[in-house]
Amino acid sequence: MVHDNSSLMTEGPIWRHILIFSIPLIIGNLFQQMYNTVDTLVIGNFLGGNALASVGAGTTIIHLMLSLFAGLATGAGVVIAQFFGAGNEEGVGRAVQTSAAFTVAAGLCMTVVWILLSGPILRLIGTPEEVMRDARVYLQIYFGGMLPLLIYNMGAAVLRAVGDSRTPLYYLAVAMVANTVLDLVFVVWFGWGVEGVAVATLIAQTIAAWLVIRKLAAADGPYRLDVRAMRIEPAILLRILRVGVPAGLQQTLMGISNLVVQSFINAFGTSVMAAWNVFNKLDGVIILPCLSFGLAVTTFTGQNFGAGKRARIFEGMKTGLKMSVSLSIVVSFLFYVFADNLFVLFSKDPAVLEFGMRILRGMTPFYFIVAAMYVFSGVINGAGYSFATMIIMLFNLCIVRIAFLQLVSRITPEIDVVFLAYIVSWTMCSLGLFAYYKKGRWRRALETVVESE
Repeated sequence: MVHDNSSLMTEGPIWRHILIFSIPLIIGNLFQQMYNTVDTLVIGNFLGGNALASVGAGTTIIHLMLSLFAGLATGAGVVIAQFFGAGNEEGVGRAVQTSAAFTVAAGLCMTVVWILLSGPILRLIGTPEEVMRDARVYLQIYFGGMLPLLIYNMGAAVLRAVGDSRTPLYYLAVAMVANTVLDLVFVVWFGWGVEGVAVATLIAQTIAAWLVIRKLAAADGPYRLDVRAMRIEPAILLRILRVGVPAGLQQTLMGISNLVVQSFINAFGTSVMAAWNVFNKLDGVIILPCLSFGLAVTTFTGQNFGAGKRARIFEGMKTGLKMSVSLSIVVSFLFYVFADNLFVLFSKDPAVLEFGMRILRGMTPFYFIVAAMYVFSGVINGAGYSFATMIIMLFNLCIVRIAFLQLVSRITPEIDVVFLAYIVSWTMCSLGLFAYYKKGRWRRALETVVESE
């Protein structure tokens, strides 16, 4: 059951499937980060430190907003991948139409809610008054483009579930170019300030959404989007929610954890806020191998779980782990060595550079732990057991991280405490996920699947 650019991962060399699927994801995620980084470059070079700090405060809230829906898109992707691997074309079609209808309904509701909550949340995390106005305006315009953003994310999840990771890459590239050009036009030429950056992002998101809708509507396969057939089927939606809600809650609560971190960062003033904002952009690039191989393993596991191929799932985990950790080490090394050259692209403020170097060089040697964490969670999620990964990741990345931050900061109230909290929580989370991978309930469920190899 292979159509258009889709790929069935239940047969053929495992390393090849994971690598070919991951490369477009890495490049696509790089485009996504460049998409966001261009905003930071334009703001840092043309609008100054306060504007950079205001967008940094808003970015944390945006990540929180996107987290829940990203989990739901993961749920849809896992369900579609399992149907696809099992050769159930009817199930694929029903899952696609249900996902599309749910996305539109959820997108409209979330747009209104988050526009109204922008100001209160900014005040809740202690955003300094001098950056409050720009942060609020940036968020409200950004949230105005919520629906197209969610449509693109869900459409990309559908395509990746059937093995097509290239098409979302192409659309992200188009959106990134549009965003870059519009940033320069609106900020440098028109002088719109932070508002110009937000409007450029909104337009670019709309372009990406239109492209993915057109692709799915014209697809030659069971995952074709039929607007007339769009409806929410309770049984399919429930199956998506069983995977998606735990994944979404996990990411949402992690976003809340990051808000707590942001509030701690805000207490150090605008220079540290600006440095943390720049680091978050660089972090988004460093973490690309981790996220991309994790998602590749999720799709690989989902298809092979649906096909009942247990041995391929275990081999896929080992292959994905080796690839992800190896590439993560290389990328981290490069960022550690060239930290000075990278940070100066965003800001020439000596205080921002000083804090940025401390954060970046303190954290980069430990990203291989994150690589392992996402591969283990990818296997478990692909099998449909996202509730377990939610519990493990929430406990370590939220509770442990915040507790460490609160306790140790009383002894050493320095910025170093923030990245130490991340390193400790990453390590404990990876160990917890590995233990569940070896002995967890998902293994017993896998043994009941009919082996077809």
